[in-house]
Amino acid sequence: MGTQRVYNFSAGPSMLPLEVLERAGAEITNYQGSGMSVMEMSHRSKVFQKIFDGTKANFIRLFHVPDNYKVLFLQGGASSQFSMVPLNLIGRTGKADYAVTGNFANVAYQEAKKYGEISLAADSGDKNHTYIPQQGQLKLDPQASYFYYCANNTIYGTEWQYVPDTGNVPLVCDMSSNFLSRPVDVSKYGVIFGGAQKNLAPAGLTIAIVREDLAGRELPYTPLMMSYKTMIDKDSMYNTPPCWCIYMLGLVLEWLDDQGGVEGMEKIKHSKAQLLYSVLDDSRLFTCAAEKGSRSDMNVTFRSVSEEMDAKFVKEAAEAGFTNLKGHRSVGGMRASIYNAMPVEGVEKLADFIRAFDKAN
Repeated sequence: MGTQRVYNFSAGPSMLPLEVLERAGAEITNYQGSGMSVMEMSHRSKVFQKIFDGTKANFIRLFHVPDNYKVLFLQGGASSQFSMVPLNLIGRTGKADYAVTGNFANVAYQEAKKYGEISLAADSGDKNHTYIPQQGQLKLDPQASYFYYCANNTIYGTEWQYVPDTGNVPLVCDMSSNFLSRPVDVSKYGVIFGGAQKNLAPAGLTIAIVREDLAGRELPYTPLMMSYKTMIDKDSMYNTPPCWCIYMLGLVLEWLDDQGGVEGMEKIKHSKAQLLYSVLDDSRLFTCAAEKGSRSDMNVTFRSVSEEMDAKFVKEAAEAGFTNLKGHRSVGGMRASIYNAMPVEGVEKLADFIRAFDKAN
């Protein structure tokens, strides 16, 4: 077995910080003298409660979550929130606004239609989702129960660079793929959620941040496990939570602290992205998929002059230790996902590889 770790540019599940994996490995059979693994602990035990409370407190501190919000550790992935959001929030007026700027926003929009009258506030599909609509392009309904958008679109490589202004209509945002990569004014939102497997922890944990006054108004047929109120009342422990993933999130948050928190991470991740974009913009072979001003700092999407050349690039990159650079099957091309755990060195080496490939071809 090779000992060499590759530079893993997967869109998710994605790489975790090496220090975190090593610490989890060291503690895997006997967590801090408890005589057992975190995977084997009762979620009701004192030792796990301490892990849970510590992880939640660190998340609240690092993400600057105000007192009138509740942080929930859920399961079902961000995709389960596509149903949970309308079930809990749409009852106020029966209407909601959705901005469709990519694949997952569209899935959420289609799902929400089951529960109320859903309006398209914006749809970037007219240009194959290569841009994010500006504030002035949003068609807003003041009667909407909430306004929904996805902060970062992994498949298309676009990211919202502003927070939509919707007046008194609560904002709901899917931050799965850029969670904890940039500071967020949580007080501007009603609900923020995301799956953990891109920036936070292994797959299996979903985090939701819910403004307290929005909970407890769910539609009458809302399943028990899909009620924000149920989960708030039981502090995410109505049933067994994803214990191991919560522990791993705790380790990632400690690592994030060492990087200077979310504010420190924003500088690191932005410089990583700018490095790649500048190399791609300077090359003769490659073009970036997303328009300037809408480009994602998390998922850099690009293509060469032909599908054959794309395939050659992906193959040679993998041989050189850069894995998972093939674009999503629906758009083709290439995609480098450079989430928080991707070291700067990995991006620098990929940039060198792109330059060399550009010259050689």
